[in-house]
Amino acid sequence: MVSFAGWSMPIHYGSQIQEHQAVRETAGMFDVSHMTVVDIQGPQTHEYLRHLLANDVAKLTDAGQALYGCMLNEAGGIIDDLITYRLESNFYRTVVNAATRQADLDWMRAQSKPFEVEIVERDDLAMVAVQGPQARQHVIDALNAPELDSLKPFNAAQVGDWFVARTGYTGEDGFEVLLPASQAETFWATLTSSGVVPCGLGARDSLRLEGGLNLYGQDMTTDTHPFESNLGWTVVMNINERPFIGAAALEKAKTAGFDRQLVGLVLNKGAIPRTGSVVTTPGGPGVITSGSFAPTLDRPIALARIPRGDFDRVEVEVRGKSLPAAVVNPPFVRAGKIKVDLDSI
Repeated sequence: MVSFAGWSMPIHYGSQIQEHQAVRETAGMFDVSHMTVVDIQGPQTHEYLRHLLANDVAKLTDAGQALYGCMLNEAGGIIDDLITYRLESNFYRTVVNAATRQADLDWMRAQSKPFEVEIVERDDLAMVAVQGPQARQHVIDALNAPELDSLKPFNAAQVGDWFVARTGYTGEDGFEVLLPASQAETFWATLTSSGVVPCGLGARDSLRLEGGLNLYGQDMTTDTHPFESNLGWTVVMNINERPFIGAAALEKAKTAGFDRQLVGLVLNKGAIPRTGSVVTTPGGPGVITSGSFAPTLDRPIALARIPRGDFDRVEVEVRGKSLPAAVVNPPFVRAGKIKVDLDSI
């Protein structure tokens, strides 16, 4: 157990490798109640979120639909990444990171002043992420909710007073379940008895890295913008219609160009690159933002911010040695399948 953002969190319950493999092969679950759930409602909620977020909630036309995107400062730096769900026309739910909780809430409330909205932190809710090829069926059985079988990815549904979203942070299918905190322990026990494997932060990190998913505070920060964080696909640049916070800075970056990119690296078996390790490229130095052993690939992988350019090979400094690495496009693994060419290394 470790302290994380004011919570006591498990690194692992047993074998971290077995927890990782359970999510890839069957089903694992994570207690992610440390994540911050924020409900936003009021007559101008839609307009407020179109101003606040770089992605455009106008894409969400039906109840339950969700989108992923970034909340930026005026310089285009990433304050946080989050998922936003449409519940009703003027009622949305967001889930933000625990480590940025207070900064996020302060920013959201400050930016809401010109709008008629109410922002409420839902600290009465727990959150359990159930992930893996068998995960959805376990939740459907536990909730006796066969209607969830037809729920599409990045959509959510209300089951009584439980909120079930087909989203996750592992590169696998599954549900994230928001439920009253008083019922979380019983739900966890039910899933455990049905064979779902409890998983800790260690497996969560190796799974998300294999899935090519950024971690806030490492792969993106207020010092980086979405285009240099492999998140350009989350930005809707309809700046004339919707001058969202940071739009002008992003427009300038697109016009003038930017110098850095976030790429995937695969190394041969051996030393594992860690955050902060130096990367040498033909275009200049870079840095490892996240690195780990990847159980599915059986070798080290990393995300790295390096100069823009078309590079196939780079060198990574690990414990005083310079190791070759292949540059690849994330994800490394998606839905249990390896997505990179391991023979290219």
